[in-house]
Amino acid sequence: MSKSYSVTKVRVAFECPRLFYLGHKFGGSMMFLPRGNPVSVGTQFHALADRFNFVIRHDPRFQALFKAEPDLQKVDEISAQMQQLLYEIEFFPYLQKIIQTSPEKAETLYQIWQGMRGLIQRWAKLLIQNRDHCSASEVIDKTLLDLKPSVKHEFQLPNGNKQLVQGRFDSLIYDFQNHSLCVVEYKTFSSQDKSAQLAQVALYSYMLKEKIGVSIDSAVYSVLPDWQELTFSWDELEKTVHQLIPHKLQQMQAWIAWEVGQPDPPPVTAQPDLFCDICPQKRKCQAYFTSESAPTSSEIPIAKPQLPIVTATPANRSIENPQAQSIAQLSPNSQADLMGEKLVKTLRSFGIMVDYQGAAIAPAFIRVKLRPHEGIRVSAILRSSNDLRVQLGLAYPPLIAPQAGYVSVDLPRPDRQIASFDRYIQRLESQRHASLKIAIGVNLEGQLVEADLSDPNTCHFLVGGTTGSGKSEFLRSLLLSLIYRHSPEQLKIVLVDPKRVTFPEFEQMPWLYAPVVKDDRHSIEIMTNLVNEMDRRYQQFEKSRCADISTYNAKANQPLPRIVCIFDEYADFMTEKDIRNALEQSIKRLGAMARAAGIHLIIATQRPEAKVVTPIIRSNLPGRVALRTASEADSAIILGNKQTAAANLLGKGDLLFQASSELSRLQSLFASSIDLG
Repeated sequence: MSKSYSVTKVRVAFECPRLFYLGHKFGGSMMFLPRGNPVSVGTQFHALADRFNFVIRHDPRFQALFKAEPDLQKVDEISAQMQQLLYEIEFFPYLQKIIQTSPEKAETLYQIWQGMRGLIQRWAKLLIQNRDHCSASEVIDKTLLDLKPSVKHEFQLPNGNKQLVQGRFDSLIYDFQNHSLCVVEYKTFSSQDKSAQLAQVALYSYMLKEKIGVSIDSAVYSVLPDWQELTFSWDELEKTVHQLIPHKLQQMQAWIAWEVGQPDPPPVTAQPDLFCDICPQKRKCQAYFTSESAPTSSEIPIAKPQLPIVTATPANRSIENPQAQSIAQLSPNSQADLMGEKLVKTLRSFGIMVDYQGAAIAPAFIRVKLRPHEGIRVSAILRSSNDLRVQLGLAYPPLIAPQAGYVSVDLPRPDRQIASFDRYIQRLESQRHASLKIAIGVNLEGQLVEADLSDPNTCHFLVGGTTGSGKSEFLRSLLLSLIYRHSPEQLKIVLVDPKRVTFPEFEQMPWLYAPVVKDDRHSIEIMTNLVNEMDRRYQQFEKSRCADISTYNAKANQPLPRIVCIFDEYADFMTEKDIRNALEQSIKRLGAMARAAGIHLIIATQRPEAKVVTPIIRSNLPGRVALRTASEADSAIILGNKQTAAANLLGKGDLLFQASSELSRLQSLFASSIDLG
């Protein structure tokens, strides 16, 4: 049996098999986002709907609304009273908290409230109908049912395989008038594909029926932009499951087994006019599934993972660069020479006279070395970046920098390579006094560059990179480089993963200091615990007359393990002022003092904005890794000193590493499989 599928993934497989493939294999969003919809509107709506449901069931003021006889109650009046109460109790405090720190979100919150009003109206109508069949004290509990929403079921497939599917439905209601128990799914947009929605709610109903033994209807409430309601009877749902779901699950297993170079890839969506323009992974899909290209990313597995480095055809080949295909067939040295000659010719056409002085070849790019003629200013070459981008057909401006005796120009390789984790990192027997080093990436000489966490310049790290930059794979390879070389007795790991997709394979490993943290409350708790642990260790050092963990462990009968905290997507916890302040203060204390205590921080975000990565954070995290950023401003925040080059990196693990005043361009490692045994 293959890895379990969520109900959402099954729905996506009906909508677009290729989006399902990319999301299941490599992560990333699988939610189509209609134009005009804010990115987070769905998440916020679902959270508020759950909270409203809870308040209605537990606050006696709502029960009091239904004391009158049912025939005297009006839906609009009851709905207005429920809206007023929920606005005062829940929504207004929530609104105030958000707009204090993010006033730009007011419009999104207004949309959410409009959608919520439609949902409250529907609840009011159902509660009044059910009031005919039960008392005012019972009607809410017997209508808005409090049942654990998690369901799962193992399906038997036509080929004899089995497939586990699991999910979490939004709510469960009971309609006395129609004697109907109904699973409800909320949507914050008008459904593009009704058949896919039917498949989703059919799975929820079928799995819940298998769990509790009662036939269950389903409904889809589309709350934005206008209220729409789809209802399905149990007969429709059962027929859908039996006729469609096993065959679809069998197809999904076959799609996931597909690898680049094999025939019959996952098919395109049957409705490109509905989905392609609002697809969250449109660019990756176009690059990955074109007939002339293959993955070029450290995020994308290679066809033969046993090879240490595998050559891949470029995914960013463009019609503006027709020579790319022929150049890619040449040896790397021949490629470099051809590209160097073309670069010299192009610069000379601008009146900038230079000579080709050779090249260095990295996995993702070729660094061409140019020597300006006498009288040619380096600044003239630096200013030619955008002109070169146009003339050479590059996706991003090339990085140009003065070096000792030459000027370097970094050009993307037509046959970009992947730096395999297995080639550079091998399992080692744990040594008691081994230094704690993390893998950063491969340099121009093909050597692995590591950072020693005991070094004051690299004891804590700030990592930034936008979607598609390879940040998640970088963090995973960094983590693997630690646990492959240190035992659980020597090293403890703290993982904070609010998006819940970066570290799923590591949730049961023995190196964990605490369970993986996935929400803001526990993030504050774990950072506070680390501060307390630091203080406790310094008290032990003082008693033992030791200055740091190294000298303490050399003397102690029971050495203390080093602790590395990897905090992914820090920006997710910065929207609320209280949480931001608490985390900042903990990071400030740990950043200033924790190195000697053997506690190290690696803080990562895909939104390195000034309001997220504040001066307090930057000043206490000396080591910096910038993958491709969304803007030059974001690059400067990560690297400091007005360093904007990260905005023009190639993505897919191409990164800039800064330690002290040195800035190096590296390719991060890619682990095609993870073995914690």
